[in-house]
Amino acid sequence: MALEKSLCHVSIFEESSGKLSGFVRATSDCGLNANLWNLVAEPGDKQAELLAVLVHRVLRVLRQDMPGCSVSVSAPSIAFQALKAQGFLIDPSGIRAMGFRLR
Repeated sequence: MALEKSLCHVSIFEESSGKLSGFVRATSDCGLNANLWNLVAEPGDKQAELLAVLVHRVLRVLRQDMPGCSVSVSAPSIAFQALKAQGFLIDPSGIRAMGFRLR
């Protein structure tokens, strides 16, 4: 159901095995805002590169479909470098997101 309600999603599959290696999805109000969710990549030597590709590709779709929109993301710290490389600012203007872990 989450995929059906998403604006788009990007997946990376390992060519030889078909195994899912990375994923991100985007939701939007179809106006001024978009959010990236579930940004994940297979742990290992290529994790940072996979995250960078996912972020680049999903932003390309958003720029094409919704130029000028604001994009926010909830991401693991391993993704910070890839996000910064694409122009994301960590806590812009002191805005901080809050999270709560359900147990």
